[in-house]
Amino acid sequence: MQPKLITIVPTRSRPFHVKRVVDAWIETGAFGHGAELLFVIDADDPAHDAYVEQLEFSAAAIPNERRVMEWFTAAKWAPLVPKLNAAAEHVLTVRDPFAIGFAGDDHVPRTFGWADAYLRELLADGVGIVYGDDGYQGENLPTEWAMRSSIVRALGGRMIPAPVEHLYCDNAVRELGREAGVLRYLSAVRIEHMHPVAGKAAPDEQYERVNSHVQYRADRPAYRRWRRDTLPGEALTVRRLFEGETA
Repeated sequence: MQPKLITIVPTRSRPFHVKRVVDAWIETGAFGHGAELLFVIDADDPAHDAYVEQLEFSAAAIPNERRVMEWFTAAKWAPLVPKLNAAAEHVLTVRDPFAIGFAGDDHVPRTFGWADAYLRELLADGVGIVYGDDGYQGENLPTEWAMRSSIVRALGGRMIPAPVEHLYCDNAVRELGREAGVLRYLSAVRIEHMHPVAGKAAPDEQYERVNSHVQYRADRPAYRRWRRDTLPGEALTVRRLFEGETA
């Protein structure tokens, strides 16, 4: 059966997060209804072997006849956005699902039936991007989301439209969805973001690396240029995908 939603979870240096994510998917009934989970790990991660061991253990614990959790190994570390975009291209080539989602390894689903809710909204006329309440940003930012695969294809295989490396990717998805008129926030769906900024995790080397002043200096101007120069055209491209549908 063709999967309807594949959620990509890039991760590094935190193999212990795998069990928490998979257990939460099991507890919220995400598997078995057209939703699948794809972790992206790095071959050069010192924790690579621990990841494989935990991934195999967690995959075996999923009560489903089909294999609904897999992992993709990148050759080496890359920032979130190029890693996620590369994984999205891989998914489109190999699996071709109706929708592709993104979540961090620190996003923990809390609402039973959240995956079904995402798919119901994405199947509705005029809805192309959905996100839930992360327990910190709420409606303000989609720190995790799912989008129709047709949008990713229209953007040339990119899940993140702006040419940033890590920061402002959620801002870019929000602005694209708003400008195109295809964004939908689901307040009743809680996908909790267990992030240090929200006071729900301790900082580690990876958090510090991607949230550094150096990263802000690189990503902030790139995001602002994209929003000024490129967003209008890309939003129009996405809007045209939904012509004939009524929101």
